[in-house]
Amino acid sequence: MMQHNVGTQEEWQAARDELLAEEKELTRRNDELARKRRELPWVPIEKDYRFETDDGTKSLADLFDGRSQLLIYHFMFGPTYEAGCPVCSSIADNLDPNAIHLAARDVKLMLVSRAPLDKLQGYRKRMGWSLDWASSVGSEFNRELGFLHTEEELKPFLEGELPPAVEQNAVACGVDAATYVTEGPGLSAYMLSDGTVYRTYVTTARGLEPAMGYYGLLDRTPIGRNEEGEQVFWLRRHDEYHDTPSSART
Repeated sequence: MMQHNVGTQEEWQAARDELLAEEKELTRRNDELARKRRELPWVPIEKDYRFETDDGTKSLADLFDGRSQLLIYHFMFGPTYEAGCPVCSSIADNLDPNAIHLAARDVKLMLVSRAPLDKLQGYRKRMGWSLDWASSVGSEFNRELGFLHTEEELKPFLEGELPPAVEQNAVACGVDAATYVTEGPGLSAYMLSDGTVYRTYVTTARGLEPAMGYYGLLDRTPIGRNEEGEQVFWLRRHDEYHDTPSSART
């Protein structure tokens, strides 16, 4: 049995009311940050990027699919990967059912990776997603956004003690750790106005947590994320959990 403070309903309500005030403050702060994101200057995209899609080669403007806004999740699936990153896969699980709702607000949501299109198509079928997925293989698209690095650039990190999750996810992708971490995840946003494509927002790392719905829910459970000190990272592709015992501690 885990040890934790135990109190009366009245004590819980008093503490909850105090926390609620802080949560409301955070909500207002998030609203303010959302406004500031929208006020960022737009950067015109001058390069003629090309993407391989289910419907042939497309430009960045073509990816909007008739809408004025575009959200791209940069999915870690390098050219030599045998399968997509498990963490990115969990994010795509969250993104997939939201695409239709974003489309209703004039937003196209899709995935972009550097792996060849046939690999992406096969993996999408395995995962059961309906999201459009384009290959940027041969393009500097990911590199120029900071989502692709060379092993030389990552040498200080690679020469240190690698986090267990990195080694684990590299094995899951069928590559070594160095090859795995040269790819990076990210989210980028674009606007199409008067025939010009503008980049409006880019984020990575914990900035991606809004697309990781399970973390927001775990943060509201009694034990929380409970990841500290774990030597085996808990996150798996959704069709692999049957191979993993529960890590809940009681």
